[in-house]
Amino acid sequence: MTHVSSTDTTNVSDPSLAQVGAFIRQLREARGLTIADVSTRIKYSSAQIKALEVDDFARLPKGAALRGMVRNYARLLNADEQAVLSMLDQQAGTAPMPPIARRTSASWANGADMPLYAEPKQKAWGWFLIIGVLLLVILFYALDRGWIPESWLLFDWLKDLKS
Repeated sequence: MTHVSSTDTTNVSDPSLAQVGAFIRQLREARGLTIADVSTRIKYSSAQIKALEVDDFARLPKGAALRGMVRNYARLLNADEQAVLSMLDQQAGTAPMPPIARRTSASWANGADMPLYAEPKQKAWGWFLIIGVLLLVILFYALDRGWIPESWLLFDWLKDLKS
């Protein structure tokens, strides 16, 4: 067994480690992590971590959930994720997922994707209504107080309101 430092990226090249569980258990032990440490960091139960390390796939989630668990575990151990996933595929028969396109700030700026929440556009008229009502209230208050000179009042009914 070779010494593995916590900053090295480990590649899966040893054919004697064809079992994904044995391989990740060996990496975990080389890094001095306990099952509880791993469970806390990748948010899977200790029972699931133990089942993965002994290749008990009957007690583990299926499909994408299993691949996600193994990918997160490989990241934690700073191992080559794709190599570990290919070991899992060979052993458990899981199908690889299509790659997910990463979103960049440029894709949002170009309008390529819709944000999760967009403010409805029909609310703009509500603000105009509120502002209009407030202006009318201010106008009638100013008329009642005598703050507006009579020469400004263009309509006779406004002059009648002032009186």
